[in-house]
Amino acid sequence: MDEPRPHPCASCPYRRDVPSGVWTAEEYDKLITYDGQIHEQAMRGAIAAFGCHQADGHLCSGWVAHREHPSELLAIRLGLLNGSVDESTLDYTTDVALWRSGAEAAAHGKWRIEHPDDRARAVMRKVTQVRAVRGQPVQLDPNANPGTVSPNG
Repeated sequence: MDEPRPHPCASCPYRRDVPSGVWTAEEYDKLITYDGQIHEQAMRGAIAAFGCHQADGHLCSGWVAHREHPSELLAIRLGLLNGSVDESTLDYTTDVALWRSGAEAAAHGKWRIEHPDDRARAVMRKVTQVRAVRGQPVQLDPNANPGTVSPNG
């Protein structure tokens, strides 16, 4: 997990064009821990790099690019120090429209979490299929709602 993919993936919770309700509430809550100044991130324990939900070994590109500069993320700084994050990550940018904070992304993601639409269900199916092929299966979480993806499942 040393660098982001070229573009945020089609299921990235930081993307503005990803439908609401794809991920579990717990996954959306994780985004908020990376908000704020470095000391606030430290107090919330946001010290681990945020991996792509596709489980392909990349950093989440939306997470890296949602801030004005990747170095605003404590986990990026710590990853650079311990060698788990590639230095090129500091130069990463994207033209994909992203939520500017984890709180915004989480609010959007949770908005339809109880009643995801057909677009959200299509994204969930695709994530489930891709992860199964990679040998890192996920399940649709029956405890959250009729279709939300639980990446730890």
